[in-house]
Amino acid sequence: MIELNLVGVRVELPTNQPIVLLKEREGERYLPIWIGAMEATAIAFALQGIVTARPMTHDLLKNILEEVGANVERIVITELKEGTFYAVIHMAVNGSRYEVSSRPSDAIALAVRGNTPIFADENVLTEASIVIRDDEEQEVEKFREFLDQVTPEDFA
Repeated sequence: MIELNLVGVRVELPTNQPIVLLKEREGERYLPIWIGAMEATAIAFALQGIVTARPMTHDLLKNILEEVGANVERIVITELKEGTFYAVIHMAVNGSRYEVSSRPSDAIALAVRGNTPIFADENVLTEASIVIRDDEEQEVEKFREFLDQVTPEDFA
């Protein structure tokens, strides 16, 4: 397993498809995953520290897990099959360990709320990652600037 950092979410043009971008913590590979607009909004809200009047779905899930004493230890993007990514949420409750299948976007939305580490299987990175070279690093910087200015409404 390879630990990843969440770079952020953005809208991919010209398709207007939201994308979440993860980067190897100790490497150069980036893992782009196309996600739904609702999940993009949920991740963007959490990254920006936006608190809604009522809990959003991922906030509710986090609250339920906390209330029953579950500790979300990590999420792992486990595989890529026929263009679809799969993930597992690893958690512990009262000394017992559980693994729950999840869409990566939902797992990431939960992880960002609890500062939970994100990992990917090496096979997933080998198959789906990209390397951004120095001259392309400017694009990543533009992406970070975009993240500083994007609002959740941009994903609607």
